[in-house]
Amino acid sequence: MNLKAGLLEALKKAVEKSGIVDEVPEIKIETPKDKANGDFSSNVAMTLTKQARKNPRDIASAIVENLDHSAANVKSVDIAGPGFINFYMDESSVTQIVPQVLELGEAYGRSNPDGKQKVLVEFVSANPTGDLHIGHARNASVGDTLSNILDFAGYDVEREYYINDAGNQIDNLALSIDARYLEALGQELIMPEDGYMGKDIKAIGEKLAEENPELIETTKEDRIQMFRKLGVDYEMEKLRKDLADFNVHFDNWFSETSLYENKEVEAALRVMTGNGYTYEAEGALWLRTTDFSDDKDRVLRKSDGSYTYLMPDVAYHYDKVERGYDKLINIFGADHHGYINRLKGSLGALGKDPEMLEIKIMQMVRLIENGEEVKMSKRTGKAVTLRELIDTIGVDACRYFLAMRSSDSHLDFDMDLAKSESNDNPVYYAQYAHARICSILRQAEEKGHEVAGDADVSIIDHEQALDLIKKMAAFPNVIKGAAEHRATHRVTTYIQELASTFHKFYNAEKVLGEDDHKTRAYLLMIEAVRQTLQNALNLVGVSAPEKM
Repeated sequence: MNLKAGLLEALKKAVEKSGIVDEVPEIKIETPKDKANGDFSSNVAMTLTKQARKNPRDIASAIVENLDHSAANVKSVDIAGPGFINFYMDESSVTQIVPQVLELGEAYGRSNPDGKQKVLVEFVSANPTGDLHIGHARNASVGDTLSNILDFAGYDVEREYYINDAGNQIDNLALSIDARYLEALGQELIMPEDGYMGKDIKAIGEKLAEENPELIETTKEDRIQMFRKLGVDYEMEKLRKDLADFNVHFDNWFSETSLYENKEVEAALRVMTGNGYTYEAEGALWLRTTDFSDDKDRVLRKSDGSYTYLMPDVAYHYDKVERGYDKLINIFGADHHGYINRLKGSLGALGKDPEMLEIKIMQMVRLIENGEEVKMSKRTGKAVTLRELIDTIGVDACRYFLAMRSSDSHLDFDMDLAKSESNDNPVYYAQYAHARICSILRQAEEKGHEVAGDADVSIIDHEQALDLIKKMAAFPNVIKGAAEHRATHRVTTYIQELASTFHKFYNAEKVLGEDDHKTRAYLLMIEAVRQTLQNALNLVGVSAPEKM
């Protein structure tokens, strides 16, 4: 039983039965901040005023008169203010969610709709030229959490990392390795203008010099070709390990080079030209993205015959579309904001619906330590890496903190707070709620109590206990909303609310009391809460410890 879904269905039927409108629009139900305004509230009467041409309070009265209270699990209803309808739920129906949560277990909150929408989520996709930094870490946390939520909400999800293993940055990587290789063999260091100075590049060059000194006799072109692949393989192996240690795993690792090898760049170009969206000017080939709300047309092929960076990206999305996904979700860094319309426009030029592509822009992260912004690593003097965050703060705190704010807002990551073992630390607070429930269950077992499915949960009537059950019952709707709005922070917000509601109950009522019937009912209830909390934490990629 989903209380909110059941009420929504009953409310739709009441509007239909009242006959006040010919067609029932979307109805929204909210949970009031003030419990005096009911368990749920709807402004449906006010939204129907224009359509029904009646006073909203009169509309609300007509809806309430036609509401099936038993089908909606409603105990009482009142009409407030200009026409809000407040619903007070039947408490015996509220408690019935407990055995249902226990029966579903790890599947509680999961949806299994018919005809799953096939979604490809591309995220991180950092150039394989150095370490992942804090910005990539936020991208990884949000991308993986969103993928988990979409999967839980019933979408058919695949995760993809686009490997930028072609282009100037990889040429510079190979040239940088070659410079370090020659330096290790005693020659003067001559780095390319945009070379990579990282110590890992130096290490690759030294290792190659030690193991393959004879390569100095080959042509520079042959060495560069070899070092290009070696460099990408080395960097990608490191990136894969860092991401795996961050509990982020991809279904597909897509190589940019494969687009050229499989002639997909030329294929995409032929399609756009055939559709009439390319033209030549100033010796270059242009894409008419202004036909799709871009602020100017974009060059695809320069006058010297080389492709711009946009062309392989267009070919990559052409490949995505051809693989048969219903929705493409890209999670980009803050510097890609101007890229949205031109990439959507390229889909239109390919003859596809630009709206099948969603682009989420991740805003910047500021690391804060001792009240001051940390811009550089103390160890390396460069940007703080994902590996350093894992080693100093831990995966759980990193993933939780990076996912708990809306991705379109800037994030201040308080490193001191993330490391603290206090209730001020949101991830510690949530995990402690889970551990505390586990501790109570262990104590119950030691005292001879068992979590038995035949306990009568309908006897639960304590205010804080009912609040806790209602919060637990909201979980499926939270998942649905987080998936629809691509909002990972809705899940972390829910985790905090559920943990807080549990702690309030714990401080107000004794679970292991003298009344055996109530104790058994409470044990079932807190086990259901524990399961819900674990399910929610799993979505964020955070552990649910049994002891702390």
